[in-house]
Amino acid sequence: MIARYTLPEMAELFSDQSRYATWVRVEILATEAQVRLGRVPEEAVRDMRRARVPLAARVAEIEKDRDHEVLSFLAAYCEDIPDSSARWVHLGMTSYDLVDTALGHTLARATDLLTAAARRLRRTLVDKALEHFDTLMVGRTHGVHAEPTTFGHKLAGYAFAVDRSLRRLAAARDAVAVGTISGSVGTYALIDPFVESYVCQSLGLGTEPAPSQVVARDRHAQLVQAVAALGACIEQIALEMRLLQRTEVAEVEERRSSAYQGSSAMPHKRNPTTSERLCGLARLLRGYATTALEDVALWHERDLAHQSVERVILPDSLAVAHFQATMAEELLSCLHVHPDRMRAALDRTHGLIYSSAVLAELLGEGTEREQAYRSAQRAADRTLATGTAFTHTLAEEGVHLREELRPERFLVHHDVVRRRLETLDELED
Repeated sequence: MIARYTLPEMAELFSDQSRYATWVRVEILATEAQVRLGRVPEEAVRDMRRARVPLAARVAEIEKDRDHEVLSFLAAYCEDIPDSSARWVHLGMTSYDLVDTALGHTLARATDLLTAAARRLRRTLVDKALEHFDTLMVGRTHGVHAEPTTFGHKLAGYAFAVDRSLRRLAAARDAVAVGTISGSVGTYALIDPFVESYVCQSLGLGTEPAPSQVVARDRHAQLVQAVAALGACIEQIALEMRLLQRTEVAEVEERRSSAYQGSSAMPHKRNPTTSERLCGLARLLRGYATTALEDVALWHERDLAHQSVERVILPDSLAVAHFQATMAEELLSCLHVHPDRMRAALDRTHGLIYSSAVLAELLGEGTEREQAYRSAQRAADRTLATGTAFTHTLAEEGVHLREELRPERFLVHHDVVRRRLETLDELED
């Protein structure tokens, strides 16, 4: 992923140098296990620990001739190891014993970074939702004013969506935090299963129960799909913030620095660029999810068609999602909310948003449903046409209400959502 959408800690995790450091760790752990089995002298492990992690530039230089990254890595690594010990490096292993086990470890760490960012986002959503739980605003369906709700209620829905995404990420982390050191075609023909157990336990990984030399790619697809689902949840938040920032709505606004400039031609512009950026990144994540599913089916025990794809989509999807979740949290934590404009929007349709309360009252009084609906609808149509208050046009229809039309009438049972939201608050604590 380009640097613009990659935060430093994620970039470091997927750098070539970091990957080779993880490969070295796997090779040392595998040799330690062989020592315990009595197949390799202790001196070999000591020499391997003293050796430096090969530089990415050196591996790339060797790869120009060998056209095989793992063999080039091993050649570069063994340049710093005495020949008597170098011969024990990678004993009984095949390339993807190294690559996939290291990848499982890296993906688990990357998922942990993403999870931490998503938890911060959930925390901010809960805090903002509780802060604005009674901030009245109009609810909209199909983009049209519907009934009163509150800004906190809206944010509560997003908090629960992120919470569900966190659960999906946790399951996906368990699925992908897996390694295999089972040799060619996964039969353990030249390597004791103890080596696999020792290495994977040391790295905090599970093991592939029936390896085929590679870790099954449905695991990686599950992770990328969970990442895309989180991205879609963030997109929903960002889309709503974009809609609420339109000039004719202006109920919220992104934070602006004193140096902010929204347009090269129009100095007055205050564009929702952060929200738009978050929506755009979600499109990338959905594309990665589809591509990850294409990688599941491999020829026979394995092929290499997935490798070139994964070099792009795995680091990119996690980098994008990590950036997106982090930026979403910053957007919400610094969001300017305008309760006065929200309240003003409630009156913009001259009381039409209370039509369902009118209908319910008429039905409660015994009016036949079709008659009640049509009476309220005729009054609503005249209000739309003339701007006359809904209560007046209702009176013209012979409808006289017992209670004043107020937004609070729609929030009688509102606190049930607050109580559910507080369960997330307690979860964070």
